[in-house]
Amino acid sequence: MTDRAAIHSAPAADDDLSIAHRIVAGDRSAFELLMRRHNRRLYRLARATLHNDAEAEDALQEAYLSAYRSIGQFRGDSALFTWLSRLVLNECFGRLRRAVRRQNVIPMVDSNAHVDIDAMTAHDSDSPDKAVGRAEIRALLERKLDELPEAFRVVFVLRSVEEMSIEETAQCLDIPEATVRSRHFRAKSLLRESLALEVDLAERDLFEFGGTQCDQVVARVLSRLSNEPEQGGRH
Repeated sequence: MTDRAAIHSAPAADDDLSIAHRIVAGDRSAFELLMRRHNRRLYRLARATLHNDAEAEDALQEAYLSAYRSIGQFRGDSALFTWLSRLVLNECFGRLRRAVRRQNVIPMVDSNAHVDIDAMTAHDSDSPDKAVGRAEIRALLERKLDELPEAFRVVFVLRSVEEMSIEETAQCLDIPEATVRSRHFRAKSLLRESLALEVDLAERDLFEFGGTQCDQVVARVLSRLSNEPEQGGRH
């Protein structure tokens, strides 16, 4: 079951605080509910930060363990997803810092930068060709999102993909709301520019005609011309 499906199927009594209280009381099923409810969204946040599927999964697992150990600290001042997001980001940023120390290099992007991505693919069921097309578009968007600075990337994911409010995003990242607005705007601008460039490059190759196709047409024309009288023989 996906996180969104779990949200809709969970009883009304399973609000954030009641789930937290159940976990504190030792209810493992409540913690499973928490993970299933937020898995997809938190994974995407980790993946957007770390650029690596396996690392994102590991970071998510560590963040869940941290959440289980510290769930008693959750007071409901913010949404449970916001609280969990902070744990995930702390784990991700810790991994990035350790990686930088191991490599002994200066990070090329601000560790506070974040990006966010629009849901730009259709959800209706269509032909296999359209499904393949959507998958290709999604892959392109993910690749372009990965190219954005980390600061813009995480904000973009939280705002455009997870549809968190400006206030929630600011709380999650511990940055001013004005910073959320500016980074979100910049992230979308950079994505648009990058995608527009991709389209411009693709336009040059539209209906490309060369190689085997070119050879075949030339051969067929020459073959037909061999049966025609030469130009000098016409009267």
